[in-house]
Amino acid sequence: MPKATSANKGRVPRASLGELIGRLTRKRQEVIRPVLENPREFVLLSVRSMADKLNSDPATTVRIVRRMGFPSYRDFQKFLHDLSIAHATSFDLMRSGSTHDGNIPSYARKSLEQDSKNLQGLRNSLEYARIEKLTRRVYKANRILLIGGDLASSLVTYFEYHLALLGFTVLTATTPGRTAHLVRMLGRRDLVFALSFRRGLRQTVEGIQQAKAQKAYCVGITDTFISPVARFCDESFLASVETTSFGASYSAPMALLNVILVACANYRRSRTLALMREADKEQRLGFRWYQT
Repeated sequence: MPKATSANKGRVPRASLGELIGRLTRKRQEVIRPVLENPREFVLLSVRSMADKLNSDPATTVRIVRRMGFPSYRDFQKFLHDLSIAHATSFDLMRSGSTHDGNIPSYARKSLEQDSKNLQGLRNSLEYARIEKLTRRVYKANRILLIGGDLASSLVTYFEYHLALLGFTVLTATTPGRTAHLVRMLGRRDLVFALSFRRGLRQTVEGIQQAKAQKAYCVGITDTFISPVARFCDESFLASVETTSFGASYSAPMALLNVILVACANYRRSRTLALMREADKEQRLGFRWYQT
């Protein structure tokens, strides 16, 4: 089973949306379906208000929630919050990202404030003992495969550049075809990092499933425990990509990658210093650099 994060341990069922609905009778599925299809409209409602909107009653609503596997209605609300984030589109984010002032400095300030919240969330939730354990796994791996597409390919490029600088054998898969080809090469001594946020890209999720079939160890980097990346990987780390505007903010995922890189660099510090010594001359005098 995938390793539970501190954010969801013992509180929320680790199952797909279809599996959660499948635990209900057909009649109760129809009662709760509007909530799961439009979580933003229900996430802030009390159980009584939700029941009224569903033409049901509070007792039935609570029974449905518990039958789906949620310990309490509050846990179900947390699930709805994450579901609304996971399924948000750029249009949803842009429409809801208005500020009271409505001027450019206000929008800019709110953006930085949200980035700070994302970083603080990572700071509060990250388990450093797990980072140390992951670092040991990185050093033991024969090969490291990084899977991530669309916007997440920028994170893959950044991560690959620094892992290669540290002397690791790294492969990257940012397209469906390359993902399908590279995962066939994997074995039980290989390590996979899968990076995808919100609902999760098909190519990344299927890449994880294929890599698991090859016995590779898979580490997910995503933003919510309900992501299929978190569900299918052996373990996962969460970093919020919430933004006050369209798209996604990668301040927290980038910080998480930096934490992993710093841990890897200092795990065998003498080895890293030897590698950096070899790169020192090129970085000082190499042809890549503009000479004044």
